[in-house]
Amino acid sequence: MRIRALSVFEGVVYHCYAVNDESPCRPVLEVEARTMPGDLDAGPLLITWADYARMAGLETARRCSPELSRRGRLVRHQGVLHVSFPTWTPVPSD
Repeated sequence: MRIRALSVFEGVVYHCYAVNDESPCRPVLEVEARTMPGDLDAGPLLITWADYARMAGLETARRCSPELSRRGRLVRHQGVLHVSFPTWTPVPSD
């Protein structure tokens, strides 16, 4: 599943949508957002579990949960379950 982030604040994605639904257990994040210092450098980027489940479908999200957890991709941030995107590379805009 490829997910496009439209807004990020202090490492948390606030608006996003699924670009495609292939391989939902291995989500990839693309950020297409204007960001400020501190938005992308606080560690991994996070999408709430609820947003991920909305995009993948609840049954698919539940099916992928054990694999995501095993790979350390499910984390709690401020008491809320998130899917973590620990590795990313900035791409210069054209």
